[in-house]
Amino acid sequence: MQLVRALAACCLLFSALRPRVTSGGAPDKPPPDLVNVAYGPHERNVLDLWKAKGDRPTPLVVFIHGGGFRAGSKENLNAAQLRAFLEAGFSVMAINYRLTDTAPFPAAFMDSARAIQFARLNAKEWNLDPKRVAATGGSAGAGTSLWIGFHDDLADPKSDDPVLRQSTRLTCMGVFGAQTTYDPRVIKEIIGGRAHEHVALKPFFGVKDDELDSPRAHKLYEAASAINYLTRDDPPAWLHYSEPKGSLPADAAPGQGIHHPNFGTFLKKKLDALGIECLVRHRDDGGNADRELVEFFRKHFSTSTAK
Repeated sequence: MQLVRALAACCLLFSALRPRVTSGGAPDKPPPDLVNVAYGPHERNVLDLWKAKGDRPTPLVVFIHGGGFRAGSKENLNAAQLRAFLEAGFSVMAINYRLTDTAPFPAAFMDSARAIQFARLNAKEWNLDPKRVAATGGSAGAGTSLWIGFHDDLADPKSDDPVLRQSTRLTCMGVFGAQTTYDPRVIKEIIGGRAHEHVALKPFFGVKDDELDSPRAHKLYEAASAINYLTRDDPPAWLHYSEPKGSLPADAAPGQGIHHPNFGTFLKKKLDALGIECLVRHRDDGGNADRELVEFFRKHFSTSTAK
């Protein structure tokens, strides 16, 4: 039974990565204006960009793919969501980043942050508004979006690299199935069961079995968790979950619950205390998640003062 649940959890994780298709079987996705543009030195440091139509610089939505930091690609951007963003007047950038077979934490986070900096460096050429940048994604892409959004600005004004001089701050984040912490100790507390034993966590941190409870591992867990960077000047967040609410079953398989809505309520409680807007949605709430996300971005793009 545990094996069946584990396989089901994996299917749920990777089903979210597949692009929607038309009845003819082909992805209904417009071609990007820029394809496989290199934003860094690694072969996976590439991006695609769809430019929204407009005479004035447009807001930018950055799509960061999921896949447990072990799989996935920018091609997983959902066609319907892409069209919704473009129709709203938002340009869209989808990125790849280094996976854990190449480099553990913080590689994926730093690559994604660099892609945002690269977009800001090229904002004038690409007709983007560098003051209006949001991030979105599912699972690993969601956690990455939140980490960048809540982390202090990673810009280094003294860097010899002009990309790294740019800001990493975001206007807002809108994410799906987000882990708001990657600390197994905290996951065990707020989710329960064996969610903290998800197979992606050890390679993400680059730790071995005998290091899981070591001081080095604890520092990595804390550094990788978006929840640990909250301050009163942070951007608002919108989070959507599809996993069932409530407690996990007593015989829950390892990793089951890694997209549990408790991750969202855990973040919301802390952001509410700071006076920062945090909306947590669930599939049982009904409504159109893509439409809600577009409206959330539109609201905050219209009032943004981010730099």
